[in-house]
Amino acid sequence: MPLNTLQLLAKASGLTATDIATAIPRAGVATVKAWLSGDKLPGKEQVNALARTFGVPAGALLSELASTFDPARTKGEHDLLAAYRSLNTKQQGAVLEVVRTMADTHAVSRRKAKK
Repeated sequence: MPLNTLQLLAKASGLTATDIATAIPRAGVATVKAWLSGDKLPGKEQVNALARTFGVPAGALLSELASTFDPARTKGEHDLLAAYRSLNTKQQGAVLEVVRTMADTHAVSRRKAKK
């Protein structure tokens, strides 16, 4: 069974389920173990607290959780969404402008190719 993001972060940081539970409000050791095993999902407050505990953007955790809710998305789409969410508003606007330009260029190229 592949390790999930929380397992990898816990292993990399050397934190046990007990250590993590201590850092997360209203989370017991059994709950953290269920998160680490993938049997349960943390809520929004817990995701933010986990992100602070591991020193990562919440988007890094949300991309994996999102795949649980929307398995039709590809891994790349989840990674892109997580990266986008970690940007500030100005950066998000710039990314959207670039992507829209790329999509428009691609659409024009496809129309020309069909003719």
